[in-house]
Amino acid sequence: MSIFDKTVKGTTGVAVTTMKDVVEAPEGAEREGKIAELVGCMSLEEKVGQMSGNTRLYEMIRYNHKPFDAGENQRLSIPPIRFTDGPRGVALNHSTCFPATICRGASWDRSLEERIGDVMGIESRAQGANFSGAVCINVLRFPGWGRAQETYGEDPFHLGEMGVRLVRGLQNHVMACVKHFAANSIENTRFRVDVRIDERTLREVYLPHFKKCIDAGAAAVMSAYNRVNGHYCGHNRHLLRDILKEDWGFDGLVMSDFLWGVRDGEKGACGGLDIEMPCTFCYGKKLVGLVKNGDVPESDIDEATTRIIRQKARFAHVGRPDGYPEDAVARPEHVALALEAARKGIVLLKNCDDVLPLDRKKVETIAVIGRLADMCNLGDNGSSRVRPPECITPLEGIRRLAGDDVEVLYNPGRNISAARTIAGKADAVIIVAGLTARDEGEFISVLTGGGDRPNLALPPVQEHLISGVAGVNDNTIVVLEGGSAITMSPWLDWVEAVLTAWYPGMAGGTAIAEILFGDTNPSGRLPVAFPRSENQCVHFNNRVRHIDYSGLHGYRYMEKQKYEPLYHFGFGLSYTTFEYSSLVLSAERVPPGGTVTASVDVKNTGARAGDEVVQLYIGYEGSAFERPVRELKGFERISLEPGETKTVTFTVSPSALACYNVEDGAWVTEQITYNVFAGPSSNPGDLSLSATFIVV
Repeated sequence: MSIFDKTVKGTTGVAVTTMKDVVEAPEGAEREGKIAELVGCMSLEEKVGQMSGNTRLYEMIRYNHKPFDAGENQRLSIPPIRFTDGPRGVALNHSTCFPATICRGASWDRSLEERIGDVMGIESRAQGANFSGAVCINVLRFPGWGRAQETYGEDPFHLGEMGVRLVRGLQNHVMACVKHFAANSIENTRFRVDVRIDERTLREVYLPHFKKCIDAGAAAVMSAYNRVNGHYCGHNRHLLRDILKEDWGFDGLVMSDFLWGVRDGEKGACGGLDIEMPCTFCYGKKLVGLVKNGDVPESDIDEATTRIIRQKARFAHVGRPDGYPEDAVARPEHVALALEAARKGIVLLKNCDDVLPLDRKKVETIAVIGRLADMCNLGDNGSSRVRPPECITPLEGIRRLAGDDVEVLYNPGRNISAARTIAGKADAVIIVAGLTARDEGEFISVLTGGGDRPNLALPPVQEHLISGVAGVNDNTIVVLEGGSAITMSPWLDWVEAVLTAWYPGMAGGTAIAEILFGDTNPSGRLPVAFPRSENQCVHFNNRVRHIDYSGLHGYRYMEKQKYEPLYHFGFGLSYTTFEYSSLVLSAERVPPGGTVTASVDVKNTGARAGDEVVQLYIGYEGSAFERPVRELKGFERISLEPGETKTVTFTVSPSALACYNVEDGAWVTEQITYNVFAGPSSNPGDLSLSATFIVV
């Protein structure tokens, strides 16, 4: 019998409203009425039970062994939420491991991200979960942030566009939780650091991508561990009530980050936190006592319970009619999607004299060097860890694709002299270098490693290996693995080609090999600027208790400071070439509530098919506010055959270019001149096409 098939009677013998009645009511006023009736049938303890995670502390030892439950009520037929983590895939059992989010951000492919979300939703349901925490859209403020790999990049517009598509894909099957709200971008002191930030910066830089996901219908938001302007995010009334629930009209639920996401039950409940997860420390019996003592209004409990039940009802019948069999996990088509994501996210940064792609007919011997070449390097081992049933390493991928006529030699690189000997015998050398979960990721303890990288360089032993090997072979190629930008100044001039593969997922070795041999044309573009050194980045300190955030970071900060980065935001090479022409605006004068379209022609001028990421940037002339020199406001990924030209059209609304006026507490669309630029990256040299329009 289904949990929804029960008939429940109250103490008077009269049937009471159950979850089944709520679910069967049409969405809108009728369902809201039924939700109110159901909440009215519940005792205080039952309502608080909806707000309290059910996991016992000792069960955390086997983290992600099974979904985390909260809020089951058998008397009233209310099912639990069953939460699983992400964002590389479903963090349960042996799921498909996609490339890290930063790699998928480098694809700039919205539709691909929606398809990935759909698969994550399927695999969540097949393993008993109905609630996914895969949507991480925190701003990558400093490239060495330990959790950089879990987000799409440094730009709020790009974050929002990609995050929305993951939400949509997931919510074909499960509730999507968007995290971590807000200003979460330091790992080692995440439990105590206070981010001091003015309201304009908060609204314009650290929140707009969250609002996009809320507007797209995201079911839930997860609060962050850190404080914002003195208040823990899990207690932060301004964030959770004033902005999220009131200004944005969010009708979903807010849950805490795990274990230390709530410090005070009274502040949490009054501040707008609906569920404490996954264990109950501050809610549960303690929260019941706070209500009975008059410290927490029961109306706040009713509101939280209403929000939780509303989302459970909304998703009660979402999904496939034929269900979710266990063998829906890591199916061949899902692994193929992971391979596609890796192909599209790997970025070619350097290619002197077209050393790549390697020609199997001309290269007889290849030396593969570096311990990471023979390692299944999937990224962080914290809450986002995915354990796929199999994994293709770079070495395995190269050996499979090299062909029978190419000899592949391998040396782990522990002894530079031995590595140089092998390199000297080869026609080409591929060094796989970079970072692992020991170097960056979620920081749990010094024993497990992870955390932030204040130093953006490779470990010195790897830098010495690259320089030493490159000195004996003029065809040295470096493949970098890692979750964000890596500085390269000591060795970059010594090598002919550089690929950044990020953490490319379970099929990453195949994708790397395909690009090296030219079976796949590289098409990834950087979602984070690669600085020459940490000195080109905003101030970062992962030991302080207080830190000030300004409105500029990443490429916008570098451009304001007139710094020339190592590689610009949006940059990436291809095995073909593209030409931009004819930037045309639909109007030169636009009303504040109107729109303007910008069209640009892009031609493949090379000899092979390729994908280009066309980017639109907008600058502000005569603004009364301090603004970036220019910022991303549109992008499209297109495929072009040799000689083919496509016209790419962007639609821009002046309201999307507004600034937040703190004095008035309102968004202002300035009646000024807006400069429009189109090109392949944020590099001013790539943005020679420009036009202007005026808001009048």
